[in-house]
Amino acid sequence: MHIAILTFEGFNELDSLIALGVLNRVKKPGWRVSIASPTTRIRSMNGLVIESRATLREASEADAVIVGSGMRTREVVADTALMAQLQLDPTRQLLGAQCSGTLVLAKLGLLEGVPACTDLTTKPWVQAAGIDVLDQAFFAKGNIATAGGCLASSYLAAWIIARLEGVEAAESALHYVAPVGEKEEYVQRGMRNIAPYLHDERVAV
Repeated sequence: MHIAILTFEGFNELDSLIALGVLNRVKKPGWRVSIASPTTRIRSMNGLVIESRATLREASEADAVIVGSGMRTREVVADTALMAQLQLDPTRQLLGAQCSGTLVLAKLGLLEGVPACTDLTTKPWVQAAGIDVLDQAFFAKGNIATAGGCLASSYLAAWIIARLEGVEAAESALHYVAPVGEKEEYVQRGMRNIAPYLHDERVAV
């Protein structure tokens, strides 16, 4: 099982790396979580440099993909050659978008008729792309989910885990990262956000 987190130049560390950390709480042979990028090295909006572990082509073949957010997302969607490399397909993949990553899914035509979540800065751009933006942290329809706000990235990761490995695995992952003394409350809040969109489904792809 391969989960790719699309991460572009100028990325938001919280959006990509929180999801990376939560998803990696699944300790199972064959479970792989990769930062995927057009280049080998990418620099965050705050100057952090990391190395990608997967190409955009590999991401397009992954079982699940999260499109991360960043300060240069409008440049990403304006790059027709780059966008052409993103062969994402909700009929065979779970697709998630974090904050401005929602704009990428919108520009790929994957959110037609689907309301979405995003951050407040990106909201007008997503609306200009013809998408109804919800005033909430998480929403999913079928195999597509979107999250708004950096710390909502844990909800997106939990949704993917729940869909691929079950609710118990998602609760366990959230429990591990939750603040001490607040673990039960944190897990309950996280699951409350994603539960309406699970429909008792475990495997989606």
